[in-house]
Amino acid sequence: MRLVIARCSVNYVGRLTAHLPMAPRLILIKADGSVSIHSDDRAFKPLNWMNPPCRLREEEGGWTVTHGKTGEQLILTIEEILHDSSHELGVDPGLRKDGVEAHLQELLAEHIETLGDGWSLIRREYPTAIGPVDILCRDHLGGTVAIEIKRRGEIDGVEQLTRYLELLNRDPLIAPVKGVFAAQEIRPQARVLATDRGIGCVTLDYDALRGIERTDTLF
Repeated sequence: MRLVIARCSVNYVGRLTAHLPMAPRLILIKADGSVSIHSDDRAFKPLNWMNPPCRLREEEGGWTVTHGKTGEQLILTIEEILHDSSHELGVDPGLRKDGVEAHLQELLAEHIETLGDGWSLIRREYPTAIGPVDILCRDHLGGTVAIEIKRRGEIDGVEQLTRYLELLNRDPLIAPVKGVFAAQEIRPQARVLATDRGIGCVTLDYDALRGIERTDTLF
């Protein structure tokens, strides 16, 4: 990861246009090629960004980041660079599941057919460059499905699955890969975001997966 603190202005040119006036900002260039611009507030949310695949061209006085598919651009006019450093972070192990999430993953992998007749498990903890996918499986049509499991389904879980899907769909051996967001409870905002991104949502019944008799259905 490369960290650059610079006094710069930023113009986004594409389907929409946006302008950030000249000010000191943090620029993150990650190993996956993504570029994001941050200020000293807004928690983790960048002011502007470009997801991979994209390429960065550095010239004196400015940088241009171009998306490899859409051609959209981030154009940075740099007045002064205050800091520039690179750090090798290595492969991230991903978020640690709590006990319930880990057990849900184990149970669902063991009984993957609860998602539908003809579904089959490929493997749990399928490795990627940005962390393991909880479950990778095949649906009844033979299509590849990535499943992200949470105890409580929030927007950040949908974002995490989105990043996995972007990466998995670059692999011609398993693409196309669909996504399923599975949780004991899914917040309405997370469900809306998942639906907008073509990700399926499944509400898991922990007791039913454990084999406890109930009068209602699993989903």
